[in-house]
Order: sequence, then structure tokens, then C-alpha cells
Amino acid sequence: MSFLLANLCEKCLTCAIVNIADTLNFYAMNPKGVNIRQSAYPVKETIDLLQSFLQQHGATIYARIDQQGELKNAGLTIPPLEFILFGNPKAGGLIMAENPVAALDLPLKVIAWEDTAGKVWIAYNEGGYIKERFSLSDAVSGPLNLELAIAKAVDKSPR
Repeated sequence: MSFLLANLCEKCLTCAIVNIADTLNFYAMNPKGVNIRQSAYPVKETIDLLQSFLQQHGATIYARIDQQGELKNAGLTIPPLEFILFGNPKAGGLIMAENPVAALDLPLKVIAWEDTAGKVWIAYNEGGYIKERFSLSDAVSGPLNLELAIAKAVDKSPR
């Protein structure tokens, strides 16, 4: 069976992925604890703006992955999708000192992707969800709230 799966036509697999994505309703893919908002910029520019904003405010960028490019290297095609992994060691350290298991959601991450209609979306974990998930105190959980930072980074307005 695994031999048959391994030999599936890559083009067929790509078509299947695209067809599944086309049938997903935006609201059906909005899992608990995840904020999804639209961006006025293309995917790359959205992540560029966010990366610049984060770095200007003392965050460390640990990784940035062009998922579309990685999948292209694997012979698959998807619309643009980028991932950024970032954090602040001091703030994250306080969180992990309070509850080491919270490291499962640290460093923080954001994705931006283009849907089949050409709209760009940003998704990230809700700070309150992470706080509740790991029973974190108010004293350490503030930096988990990304809403304002993301709005400041990618909303179309004079900076």
C-alpha cells in the first residue's frame, strides 16, 4: 500500500491539494485559538513588514520559511504562503519559567497566505488562548498578544 501511495502522480496530488483548498470554507478552517485577519499586501510584503516591525521592537527572528518555495522544490504547487518564527528571549524566558510546557507554543509564529481568490490572510495564535492553555499569569502573558503589533505592522496607514 505504501508503495502505491509513494508512486502517486505528483501532478495528481497537487491537483487534489488545490481542489481541497478550493472547497474549504474560510470559517471552517478557523480553529479555536487562532486569529485570522486579511492583509492589504501580498504575502511576501506582509511578512517583510511584520519582520521589520518585530525587529524594530526588539524581537529575534528565528526562521522565515517560504512554504510555497519549499513545496515547489518538492514538485508541488500552492499559492504563496510564508511562515515567520520569532520571539523575545527575555519575555519568552519568563513564560517558560512559569510553565515549561508553554515552550510548545514558543517562539511565536505567524503565517501569511494567499487564497484561491487572491486575498491575503494572516494567522497567529491568540494570546489569551495560549495563556489559558498553559495557565499563565497576567504578569508574563502580555507579550503573547500579537493583535496590536500585527495591526501596526501591516495595516495600510502612514507609519
